[in-house]
Amino acid sequence: MDAILTRAQEALLKQTRDTLGLLRDVLSSDGVDPAGRIALTESIRQLDEIFLLVIAGEFNSGKSAFVNALLGQKVQLEGVTPTTDQIYLLRYGETAQRIPGDNGVWIQTAPVELLNKLTIVDTPGTNAIIREHEALTSEFVPRSDLVLFVTSAERPFTESERAFLEQIRKWGKKIVLIINKVDILSSEAELEQVVSFVTNSVRELIGNVAAVFAVSSRLAMASKSGQPEKWALSRFEPLESYIRDTLDDEGRFRLKLLNPLGVGSRLIREQLEGVNVDLATLAQDSALLEDIRGQMTYYDEDMQRNFKARIGEVDSLLLSMEKRGNDFFDDRLRIGRIPDLLRSKQLEQDFQEEVVADTPRQIEERVSELVDWMVQQDLRQWTAVADHLGRRRDSYQGRIVGDAPREGTLAWDRQRLIDSIGRSTREAVATYDQTREAAEIAASSRQAVVNAGLAGVGASIGVIIAVIAHTAFLDFTGIFAGVAAAALGLLVLPARKRKAKREFSEKLDDLRLRLVSNLEQQFEREMRRSAQRVEDTIAPFDRFVRSEHSRLTSRQQALQDLSSTVSDLTRQLE
Repeated sequence: MDAILTRAQEALLKQTRDTLGLLRDVLSSDGVDPAGRIALTESIRQLDEIFLLVIAGEFNSGKSAFVNALLGQKVQLEGVTPTTDQIYLLRYGETAQRIPGDNGVWIQTAPVELLNKLTIVDTPGTNAIIREHEALTSEFVPRSDLVLFVTSAERPFTESERAFLEQIRKWGKKIVLIINKVDILSSEAELEQVVSFVTNSVRELIGNVAAVFAVSSRLAMASKSGQPEKWALSRFEPLESYIRDTLDDEGRFRLKLLNPLGVGSRLIREQLEGVNVDLATLAQDSALLEDIRGQMTYYDEDMQRNFKARIGEVDSLLLSMEKRGNDFFDDRLRIGRIPDLLRSKQLEQDFQEEVVADTPRQIEERVSELVDWMVQQDLRQWTAVADHLGRRRDSYQGRIVGDAPREGTLAWDRQRLIDSIGRSTREAVATYDQTREAAEIAASSRQAVVNAGLAGVGASIGVIIAVIAHTAFLDFTGIFAGVAAAALGLLVLPARKRKAKREFSEKLDDLRLRLVSNLEQQFEREMRRSAQRVEDTIAPFDRFVRSEHSRLTSRQQALQDLSSTVSDLTRQLE
């Protein structure tokens, strides 16, 4: 080709090679159908080969007769059964001979001038009995520069022809439709009816074709074999003129470049569709992650509100005990109760029953419930996030075509990652000791009052409260030592009452402050741990989504740029 090209054509050829070479490199970097990649490679290679004209159609459409009429020689066998059971490459040769080629393809040579300019590919019928021949034909189509599709006037546009034409259309091939055997039709009106039916059917199926010709291959061959009077009846002249004009040097060059550009355009379109689907999936994944993080914010708010309510219950119990203590002091520290004040054992028992009562047990229960609630909510939220992520995986899996996603695809990578996250989460949950977690938090809560030296390290919160209350009582009874009863009413009782109430309130306030403050610290620590645990759970998937989005958007941009270049080259050629 290079030797006969103009400078403008050479530039177009170079740009086409460069563009398709870049496309081949882009396609090699990701999961692309091997057949598509091979078709592109073959079409690039054929840029430097002779023009390839493919003849396709059903076996009874008269393809072989049409090829013979076009060449003016009986090169191919004809018959009412499938005589072309292989793919034949018809090439120029000084003598007619048939030799085996590669991959089951036969080479047929003939001394026909037209074959100096192009190679004709005669294919088995689209409805051939041997199905592997049809498959071979289907694989050969992407390599063609122009397709002449032959249908019969007696059975025009059958279902197998429809299916095959759709396949050709997907590869962006230029198609010329041949309606053969028109000599069997009885009138011009019948001919016009068949041509109209085929043309409209093809237009509805694949859009416009390059041209439609109604011919009689039998009459054309008879004319070229010594019966020239049948030439006009064969209607072959417009077809040969079209081929001669279309397949001149410029026409063959244009079609030769349009072939691989059509293949490339199809592959780009398919890849862009796949990339767009993957990006839509990742957009849903990103929304899922944002949803998880958004719900974590509301989870934190709900936990804060519920925690304050539970702390309020503990605080309320201590305030109630303080009020009972103040009432007890008001009742006992007065002149009328001096005899009772001197009975210390009874007074202590009264204080225990009326003031302390079962407050230590109730507070111990509330704190225990609070700690258990914190641990359970943490675990529940953590596992809920992992399950939510897993359900996203399951919903995606239902949209996968085939048994399972192919290795190396976005679907396969996502499924593998989410499976890994789910597995590690299940293992972590299985080893999550709620009892130990709760015990550690409770021990830390006790430590606040333990540090004040009010009880031993092994004491419970309830015991500590009881000790504090008893200490307050001892301070209260200590006011009587060495003081005369007469002096109590006049000098000591009012002052001692104020002091006893103040010191009792201070001790409970200090206990309440330490206990509540420590529980709040524990709560904040657990909330941070919970948030970090969720973040650690979704982090691998988050990184995957961001990484894949970056990769796919880059790929999308590269494909869109290539699509624009291919479209521009196609417009220049057309």
